[in-house]
Amino acid sequence: MTDKHLSSQFDSELNQVSARVMELGGHVESQIRQAIAALSHFSLEAVAQVEAIEQRVNQMEVEIDHELTTIIARRQPTARDLRLLMAFSKATANLERMGDEATRMARMVRSIIESGAARSLPSSDLRVAADLASGLLRKALDAFARLDIRAAVAILKEDNLIDREFDGFVRKLITYMMEDPRTISASLDLLFLAKAIERIGDHSKNVAELIIYLVKGKDVRHQALDEIESVLQ
Repeated sequence: MTDKHLSSQFDSELNQVSARVMELGGHVESQIRQAIAALSHFSLEAVAQVEAIEQRVNQMEVEIDHELTTIIARRQPTARDLRLLMAFSKATANLERMGDEATRMARMVRSIIESGAARSLPSSDLRVAADLASGLLRKALDAFARLDIRAAVAILKEDNLIDREFDGFVRKLITYMMEDPRTISASLDLLFLAKAIERIGDHSKNVAELIIYLVKGKDVRHQALDEIESVLQ
C-alpha cells in the first residue's frame, strides 16, 4: 500500500469524523432551540423533545470518542494532524456539555410550570440571552468548519454580551425575590436556567479557542481578549 493511499485514507477518516462532529453540533443546536421553545411557551412537549435528543447526543459523544481513539492508535498522527484530532475530541466534549445545559434548561422549565409561577416571573428577559447563546453555537460550528480565526475572535467578544445579560438578569431576579418572597422558589429555578444559558455561551467560547489553537498552534485559554488578538497579528 503506497504512502499516497495511506494519506488518502487518513484524510477520508478525518473528514468522516469532522462530519460527525458537525452532525453532533446540529443535534445540540436542535436541543437548544427546543429548550428556548419550552421557555418561550412553557411547553412540556418541548421539554420532552430536549430530553429525547439528549439520548442521541450522549450516544454520539461515545461513538466519536471511539472513532478518534481508533484513528490515533492506528495512524499515530503527529504535529497538526494530532492537534486536529485532539480539537475534535475537545469540541465533542464541549458540545455534549452544551446538550447537558439545554437539558438542564428544559428541566428547570418543567419545574417552573409545575410550581404554577410560570407567568409571574421575567422569563421573557431570558429569551434574549438564550437566543444569543444559540446564535453563538451556530457561529462557533461554522467557524470550526472553516477554521476561521477572525470569526473565532468575534465569538469570544460576543460571549461577553451573554455574560452581561446574565448579570443584569440576576439583579432583576433579586429584586423580584425581595419584593415578593413567594416567588423565591420559582426565581431560583430561573436563576439556574440563566446559568445554564451562560454556560452554553462559555462552551461556544471554548470551541472558538480551539479554532485558534488549531490554526496558530497557540493555547489561548484563560488569556485576555487583547492578548488573543495579538496572536493573530
